[in-house]
Amino acid sequence: MMDFIDLKKQQKLIRKNVDKRIAKVLDHGQYIQGSEISELEKNLSLISGSKFVLCCSSGTDALVLGLISLGLKPNQGVIVPSFTFASTAEAVCMLGGIPFFSDVKLETYNICEKSIINSINEAKKIGIDLKGIITVGLFGQPSDMDKIKEIADHNNLWIFDDAAQSFGAEYKGKVSGNLCQISATSFFPAKPLGCYGDGGALFTNEENYYRIAYSAHLHGMGENKYEYDRIGMNGRIDTIQAAILLEKLTIFKSELFKRKKVADQYIKRFLTLNTNIKLPKLIKNTTSSWAQFTIQLPLDCNRVKFQSLMKQKKIPTAIYYPIPIHCQTPYKNFPISPDNLKNTIKLSKCVISLPMHPYLSSKDIDYISSTADDIIRNLV
Repeated sequence: MMDFIDLKKQQKLIRKNVDKRIAKVLDHGQYIQGSEISELEKNLSLISGSKFVLCCSSGTDALVLGLISLGLKPNQGVIVPSFTFASTAEAVCMLGGIPFFSDVKLETYNICEKSIINSINEAKKIGIDLKGIITVGLFGQPSDMDKIKEIADHNNLWIFDDAAQSFGAEYKGKVSGNLCQISATSFFPAKPLGCYGDGGALFTNEENYYRIAYSAHLHGMGENKYEYDRIGMNGRIDTIQAAILLEKLTIFKSELFKRKKVADQYIKRFLTLNTNIKLPKLIKNTTSSWAQFTIQLPLDCNRVKFQSLMKQKKIPTAIYYPIPIHCQTPYKNFPISPDNLKNTIKLSKCVISLPMHPYLSSKDIDYISSTADDIIRNLV
């Protein structure tokens, strides 16, 4: 079975330097709040162009810290896409907020502007006090921020970008992590920039947001230790994870380039095969970090059977996401856009993700593409 995400080849390239980084942490013994963390934050600031970066314990915690900074209060609403990982809505709920689920676009998988407007109008009707919009750069491509910003400004809403999958991608010359008031990313091992455990980061150009988040990630600590300005959490990143990320940053840009090359080869090969699938599309002046390569199978193609047959051919696949968040038990009672999230429902039934990592060979891509094409043709 080939790897869906091959972290072993990456580790082989940087293992000696990673070992040195870890050994340095073991030598100085500052396992929490070590100097590697501030070094990492400076490097992430340079990459993203964001003035302030706060590294923390996970992408989910980065979302919660961001919402604390934005001042979200219980019973206030936040528009979120339903076609995403649970953390996006979960973070809102953890602070007592109300996730208002909106639809996404079929072509990009990202939140739909028309559905945002529908949600805003519906929220006014039912009396929900909306405060903001969380966008998600699903599978690696940022949302269309200019269009969303226009809607947000018109309705006095903030924008919080969940860049857990899209960090490193660009939108009109700006890097994900610096596309709106505040952003968050994840360093989960499978992400384009991942550590060897859990980790995340918050990005902002607003010093006040940064200061609140910094305090909150240290239990709400004020200027002096054991003095607290607010209710917070233990959201610190471990120094060893920061050390690992510092070494991974040295190959991050080259890996993004290789991911793009893999995606381009997939698309070129599938177009040659003329397979009856829908390929991912990028909006104008936008790049993707290609966290996943996700296609849409024909609706009459049995996805379970497709996965089984691909597995028989030693090709792993994954479904992101088979059940929309608004259909999940803990979230069923939260409001949704009056368009009923038709695109989200459709995508949940037909998306499939193929192996994607920087070290896939042309031979691998040809094999995966031709095998998928053969199976689809036999199933429909």
